[in-house]
Amino acid sequence: MAVTASSVSTTSAASTPAAGRPNVLLIVTDHWSAPLLGVAGHPVVQTPTLDTLARSGVRFTNAYSECPVCIPARRTLMTGTSTRTHGDRVFNETLPMPPFPTLAQTFRDAGYQANAVGKLHVYPQRDRIGFDDVLLDEEGRTQYGVTDDYELFLGEQGFPGRHFDHGMSNNEYVNRPWHLPEHTHPTNWATRAMSQTIKRRDPTRPAFWYLSYRHPHPPLVPLQAYLDLYRDIPMDQPFHSDWSRDVDALPYALQAQRAANHHLTQAQIDAARRAFYALCTHIDHQLRVVVGTLREEALLDNTIIMFTADHGDGLGNHGMWAKRLYYEHAANIPMLLVGAEGATADRRTGHHRVDDRVVGLQDVMPTLLDLCGIPIPETVEGISMVGEQRRDWLYGEIGEDASATRMIHDGRHKLIYYPVGNHRQLFDLHEDPQELHDLAGSSDHAAVLERLTNALIGQLYGGDEHWIRDRRLEGLPARRFTPGPNKGLSSQRGDHWPPPPKTDMPQIRWHHAEEQP
Repeated sequence: MAVTASSVSTTSAASTPAAGRPNVLLIVTDHWSAPLLGVAGHPVVQTPTLDTLARSGVRFTNAYSECPVCIPARRTLMTGTSTRTHGDRVFNETLPMPPFPTLAQTFRDAGYQANAVGKLHVYPQRDRIGFDDVLLDEEGRTQYGVTDDYELFLGEQGFPGRHFDHGMSNNEYVNRPWHLPEHTHPTNWATRAMSQTIKRRDPTRPAFWYLSYRHPHPPLVPLQAYLDLYRDIPMDQPFHSDWSRDVDALPYALQAQRAANHHLTQAQIDAARRAFYALCTHIDHQLRVVVGTLREEALLDNTIIMFTADHGDGLGNHGMWAKRLYYEHAANIPMLLVGAEGATADRRTGHHRVDDRVVGLQDVMPTLLDLCGIPIPETVEGISMVGEQRRDWLYGEIGEDASATRMIHDGRHKLIYYPVGNHRQLFDLHEDPQELHDLAGSSDHAAVLERLTNALIGQLYGGDEHWIRDRRLEGLPARRFTPGPNKGLSSQRGDHWPPPPKTDMPQIRWHHAEEQP
């Protein structure tokens, strides 16, 4: 039986008393793709810590961000619900959290202490969404009238408002080394803040800790030491496919995506990848401090560790960068689960395991609750990744109208649908993991295409039904994207002292000229 995007999970095993439950450390990064791990076979990126953790537990290879952009992805993570249920598939920056039990609140209701460090990306920004406390890093989003804890820290260190003096954009791939002392880098700040939070815990209760790093999301400003680590290593090159080379033949949404970074030279592409990998390795090494803190506090054996990301980054593959895409480097995310040991051990996690079931961010909440013996709220739509139940396919959606993209993935075949131009793509990820060959026109795969198309049609709602005529996809008229100006340099930050005023300026402003039918 398929588990759909809107189905309700069963509750977990019988409730376990709080005193006998393990601690949980959930680590979330931003823009980190599943292939960017040494243990996943990446030829360049260095992730010794995560590789060891992967071998110490289970690595889920078919993990996906159902809506690969920050805000909707994090709403799914924190509520265990689909975009349809939590109400955001477009990046609605001022939409409050839905009135559902959150992951943090559910842990607290079960007797846990719950603390977060780093990026939440919710509105209002100081909404704790169920945590006892949050040490916040909002990446300079001061237009909502909030000065976050990382900015307060910089002020205390004598650098008030100076963290964007590097001049790099939060949504571009220009890069340079970090410009302030090493201990002020946001990765170091988050690590130290979480380590201190662990040390300050209440020893009478189990803990849920949420560590959310802002990187490797741009701005690409790694420490010089980590750039030096990759200085003499040749960069791997983006791969391209026949279907992606002809820009004019691409669907409208992909034309818009390609337009943002098509100008990058080979040297700039190499530099961007080097800086990106440096940010990844910096996080990987800093995680050793957090794990070491747990070990020295005699907590490590009794702590479940999960590592994931809100989405990935195209990094130039198929000529595409960033997110809002369902190709592997943008939507396939790392999902590592390391179980507790000793009295709270659960044999369902194990070690040196690789699991290819199809999972999503909606499954994080029920998995962690299940492993801790906490009943799963009825609002949760995800399923436990360590249970027997498996879904037949996972549905993904992002954007509406002309910018919309939809996806169905059954564990082997992936269907991506662009309604503008009624454009379907089909990939066999077992035979073609880089998605070089679009099989939508293959007669040998007609049955697969029809099956996944029918599954996708069954998930359409909220205006998407207009893409259907006589039970078949008809989509929207084809159109051509024409780039417009980018005067704001992709939401460039500036001088933050004194803090910029509260405004109604959107966080992201999309620039396009007249769209031609």
